[in-house]
Amino acid sequence: MTKRWLSLIVLVLVILAGCGAPEEAAPEAPDTLRVMSYGSFDISEEVIARFEEEQGISVQFLDAGDTGQMVSQAILSKDNPQADVMYGIDNTFLSRALEADIFVPYQAENLRYIPDALVLDDQHRVTPVDYGDVCLNYDRAYFDENEITVPTTLEDLTRPEYAGLLVVQNPASSSPGLAFLLATISTFGEDAYLDYWQELRANDLLVVDSWNNAYYGEFSGASGGEGTRPLVVSYATSPAAEVYYSDGSVETPPTGAITAPGTCFRQIEFVGILRNNQNQPMAEAFVEYVLSETFQSDIPLHMWVYPANQEATLPEVFEDYALDAEEPATMAVDMIEANREAWINAWTDVVLR
Repeated sequence: MTKRWLSLIVLVLVILAGCGAPEEAAPEAPDTLRVMSYGSFDISEEVIARFEEEQGISVQFLDAGDTGQMVSQAILSKDNPQADVMYGIDNTFLSRALEADIFVPYQAENLRYIPDALVLDDQHRVTPVDYGDVCLNYDRAYFDENEITVPTTLEDLTRPEYAGLLVVQNPASSSPGLAFLLATISTFGEDAYLDYWQELRANDLLVVDSWNNAYYGEFSGASGGEGTRPLVVSYATSPAAEVYYSDGSVETPPTGAITAPGTCFRQIEFVGILRNNQNQPMAEAFVEYVLSETFQSDIPLHMWVYPANQEATLPEVFEDYALDAEEPATMAVDMIEANREAWINAWTDVVLR
């Protein structure tokens, strides 16, 4: 056999081998969807299990601490994110995340059930999932027994009869604390809010690091608490929670919420798909699911905020005892981002030093 024929045979064999070789399989998407959220995130196991079963995937929740810590972690790791989705970033930190470009735009089909007023990003890099009003709460028994009128404005808190009654959270470490600070800035303006806080400090204001320490440690109206302060920064839904967790022993909330115009700040929470995620299709499916009636109707009794989906079912205790703030204070996210650190630092100098 000549060298020419041998070469032809070899060439044919190579061609046949190439035709018969299987194509290289595309890499499979991971079977775990990673969701980053804040430490107090809570939803029913059954609700998550339903999503996992429908999609044939498992969901891993990553506790990233408070909202500020969560956003910082996501920014630092944006090229190789720790998660595929972030749940719980709110309007006080939203602009920081958007400027850092950590989210992939995604316009959810279920967004049609969400009020336009909750949609703060027209590029749909984040999608609203819930909202709650940070408001002053008061101990009903204290004000009744001492025959003191419940304050109805922020200005009232500086009056002598309310001296030593109020506990608030540090805005540098607490989301409700920051929301309340923003409410005072919205009400009094950048030129006068520090004067207001100086008056509060002179009226024996108490500042603690967290909502838990304020509500359960210092507030006198909390069930099972041993605090002595009858005014606290909390939520308009807190009275409903007091009834719910009493297991039927309480029919009238021991606490009330002050919801007059300008006294509350509306927090809106969002879900977003992180850039460079490992599972875009499942991330999109998760966003759709958290906007569904199934997920949204589970939010109130676990996170004590209102669902963004108007079709979601509110539990009876919400209908009976939770309140909506009357004209809550609001602020543009870019204004918050531009001034947040300066406002907190100035507040710290006036109130804590």
